[in-house]
Amino acid sequence: MEKFIDPRILARIKDLPLIAKCVAEGFLFGLQESRQRGVGVEFSQYRPYETGDELSRIDWKLFARSDRYFVHEAERESEIDVWFLLDSSASMAQKSESQESIDKLTYSKYLLASLAYLSIQQGDSVGFMNFSKQNFEIVPPGNGIKQFQRLLIHLSSLEAKNYFPDIQELIPYLHYFQRPSLIFLISDFSQHHNEISQFLGKINTSLSEVVAIHLNSPEDADFTYRGAVRFKDLETREEVLVNANEAAKYYSMAREEYIKELKTELMSKNIGYANFNTGQPLDYVLMEYLKQRKRAG
Repeated sequence: MEKFIDPRILARIKDLPLIAKCVAEGFLFGLQESRQRGVGVEFSQYRPYETGDELSRIDWKLFARSDRYFVHEAERESEIDVWFLLDSSASMAQKSESQESIDKLTYSKYLLASLAYLSIQQGDSVGFMNFSKQNFEIVPPGNGIKQFQRLLIHLSSLEAKNYFPDIQELIPYLHYFQRPSLIFLISDFSQHHNEISQFLGKINTSLSEVVAIHLNSPEDADFTYRGAVRFKDLETREEVLVNANEAAKYYSMAREEYIKELKTELMSKNIGYANFNTGQPLDYVLMEYLKQRKRAG
C-alpha cells in the first residue's frame, strides 16, 4: 500500500486525479487489512463481499489490485459540509534540500485531493478554499464526481504566492461556515500577526469541528545547516546572513516553544491539532481525517 502513498513516489506521477484515486483506494485497502488487527476506525463506503450481495456492487478495480471482493455501500446524503482549507501563501513553496522531496504546497495538493476523493465517496458535501493575499478562491460545497473535478481544477493551477490575508479581509466569508461543518486547514503556520490562529478561532463555532494540520518540511524539524547561510523569507523577501552553527543552539528550543504555544492556543479554543511533515507517507494524515470524520458524523 505504501508505494501509492509515499510522497516521493507521487512526485514522479504528475497526474493529480490519478494520485488521489491511488492514494485513497490504496489506503482503503490497507484499512480493510488493518481492521482485522483491531483498528477502531471504519470506512463505510466499502466492505467485504457477503453471500447475497448483488454482483453489480462489487468494485472490480479494487478486486484487480487486491484479489479480494469489496462492495459499495449505498450512497447517503451527508448532514455536514466537509471543508478543506489551504494556506497557499509563499512560504508553502518551501521544499526540503533532498532531491526526492516535494514542496509543502504540492504535498498539500496530493493530500487534499485524496481527502476530497474519500469524502465524495462517502457522500459528503465537500467545499474548498485557499488563502493567499490576492489569490483567494472558493469552491462552494457540493456532492459527486463533478464536484471532485471542480476541486481538482482549482488545485492543479494553484501556486504559492504572497501571504495569508488579515482576519478583517476574511470576515465576509465566515457565513460559509454557518451550518454543521467538519473543517480542515492545512498550513505551515508561518504567520506575522497571528492571523491564521485568529481565523481558526472565528470559524470554530458550536456547529463546527475544526482541525489544524501543521505541515513542515524535514528541515523545519532538523536544523542541519552549517557555516554561513543566507536565509530568505519567501513572503517578505527579506534576507539575513546567519552563522548556522550558532543558530542551531537556539533553533530547536525556539521551535519547540512555538509549537507548544500554538498547540496550547488552538486546543484552548477546542481546535484539533496535528503536526506532520512532507517526508511522511500520506496515510498518517488520512487516518487522522477518518478519526475526525467518525467523531463529527
